[in-house]
Order: sequence, then C-alpha cells, then structure tokens
Amino acid sequence: MTVWVEEDLCNGCKRCLKACPYGALEYRHETVGVLERCTSCGACLEVCRQGALKSDMRPRTVPDFSDRKGIWVFAEQRNGKLAPVSLELLGKARELADKLNQEVCALVIGDRVSSLAETLTRYGAETVFIAEHEALKDYRTLAYTEIVENLINRYRPNILLMGATHMGRDLAPRVSRRVRVGLTADCTELSIDPDDGILLQTRPAFGGNVMATIANRYSRPQMATVRPGVMEAVERPGNRSRQIVVEASVEEQRIGTRIMGIVREKRDAVELSEAKVIVAGGRGVGDACGFKLLEDLAEVVNGAVAGTRVAVEEGWIPADRQVGQTGQSVRPELYIACGISGAIQHRAGMLNSRFVIAINKDPRAPIFQVSDWGIVGDLYDVVPELVRQIKNGS
Repeated sequence: MTVWVEEDLCNGCKRCLKACPYGALEYRHETVGVLERCTSCGACLEVCRQGALKSDMRPRTVPDFSDRKGIWVFAEQRNGKLAPVSLELLGKARELADKLNQEVCALVIGDRVSSLAETLTRYGAETVFIAEHEALKDYRTLAYTEIVENLINRYRPNILLMGATHMGRDLAPRVSRRVRVGLTADCTELSIDPDDGILLQTRPAFGGNVMATIANRYSRPQMATVRPGVMEAVERPGNRSRQIVVEASVEEQRIGTRIMGIVREKRDAVELSEAKVIVAGGRGVGDACGFKLLEDLAEVVNGAVAGTRVAVEEGWIPADRQVGQTGQSVRPELYIACGISGAIQHRAGMLNSRFVIAINKDPRAPIFQVSDWGIVGDLYDVVPELVRQIKNGS
C-alpha cells in the first residue's frame, strides 16, 4: 500500500504535514512529497481538502464471526485446587454472556480433575470441558497450549479469558500466537460494546497513569488475561451443566520439558488474594522499620501486610506485596491504609475492599474520600494504640 501526491491538485497548504504523526511528508517546490518512512496510516488523506493525496489502500472489513459462540474461562488448578481467579472470571463471564445471549464454558486441564466440574458449575459454567491425562498433572507450557489450541479450533469460542497469574501469563501468549489472535494482558475491567457486541478490554498503561480500552475487531476468539481480585465470584446454586471429556493425547517427546521436582517457597505471610484483612503502608510509613508496626497490627487482626509502589521501590516490602494498578488488586473484608495518601493508581487496586480504614496525618489526603472510617493522626501513635486496645479486647 502506498501514498502519493497529485502535484497538479496540491496547493501547498501544508495541512497534511501537521497531520502526519511520523513526519513522512515534506514541503518542496511548492508542493508536498512523500518520504520512505510513510506507514500509509491515512492521516494525511483525511485532512487534504484538495484531494491531492492518493492511496491504493482499501478499507479493512470486519469478518463474519456469527459462528463464534461462547464465553470461555480457562479454569486454572494446581494439585486439584482451583485458583480463586477462575471462579471470579466465571462471574464476569456470566455477566458478559447475558449481554451476548451466549453460554459460559469452563476448561479445566490436569490429572484427575473431573471432580472440579461441580464447583465450576456452581459458579456459573454451563459447559465444562475436561482434559485429563497423567502427563498433565503439572503445568507444562507446550502440553497445555496444544490442548487449548485444538479446542479453540474445534469449538470456535467468541471470547477466552484467563487469570493474570504465573500460569495464565505464560499460557495466554502462546495460545494467542498459535491461533493468530490478539491478546490484552492484565485487564482490570471487561465490558461489551452495546453497538456491535465486541469485548472492551480495559487495562492500565504507561505505569498506571493511563487506562487504555482495547477492542479486537478482526480476529476471534477475543483473548484477555484478568488480574486476580478484580472480579467477583458469584455462586449460583441450582445451576446445571454438561460435561465434555476431551481426549488428551499427550506425548512426552513432544512436550519438550520434564519436571524433575517442585520446590515450594515457604511463606509465613497470608496471600493477599486470600486475606480477609490487609494492613497496607505507604510513603508515610517512612522506612522498613515502620513496617514492623504494621506487621504487629496485622498479627493481632490475623491479616496480611501490603504496601504502595513507593514502599516496594524503597525496598521496604517485597514486590509481591504491592497493591495498585501496577501491583495486585485485592478484595478483603477490611483494608487498613496507613500513611497512604491515596493516589488513583493505588486506589484502583483496593477499591473493591468491603470496608476501608485510613490513618493519615493530612486531613486532606485523598484516601479519606474512599474510606469508611478515617483517623487523622501520626501512624506511629495510632497503630501501637490500636494494637494495645485490640490485645486488651477494648
């Protein structure tokens, strides 16, 4: 595709030079010339009132996807236990499916995982695809990719959702490349365009400073990974489903990797995604020693310690404890924000908390706008007093 100039029509107005985002046009001899860096984006064609700029580009047509049906959720499991994000995605899938009048399907892969179908059904799956094989007991990229690819080619789903976990972030790009579709990673919101029924996928960009909404109009399935803790798992008693057992022919020599053993890191801390109470600290904590106070508070309330991006960058807490647009999204019963100003990037990760308590010296801090209770004071005075009173049962 090329762009050229009909010199007899060009009047040298230079509107196209200002419109070109790549600087691919130049003014010479009272007319405009096209440089090699032109990408044929068409921006110049829209502003040329004389019709002097020409192109052999043809409008891209949206293919017919009427045969693409179903909202699929990859049900991640480890050792026969479903990841919470899988149930959260089923809740969102049900919401999307109601708008599209399509069914919700879950796909579970592993060894002896058919018993998980009951739980998936209870949380909204109308059809459960089950791929079982002893070689699928532990996650291996190529084996899982082949199974998902084959199912997509056979059943032709409209949407495929995965959790933005370690497994999902590894599997989703492989699958999207195999089936030649786009992938929006780390989404925080999903919705359906009411005009054309396309999935609108929202995710943070530029370090969380911008929220970008992406639509895939030219390929199917529409794929996205979603952060744990963003969506809500909704149990649906009485829901029924059909189970489809998929023949999983797995050959070890084709997988390419072999798991010799699994070393699990010992952690005393509660996972943020599972914590009912989270005590979080920000810049106002001051240093790593300040987080010892938060650990004391978390201990007496049986909670987990978290922090803002600043706390991670300063080395006060590990990166896996960060809450916010560039960290984790959480949904605890109680979120205690200590020394956190309440920047929008952090609030996006904790707004799904049921109750929020804020402790800050600045009464004008934005965190108080999203808090159920606020304490204006120095956390070095407030937190020890809270710990003392909780221990005394006051």
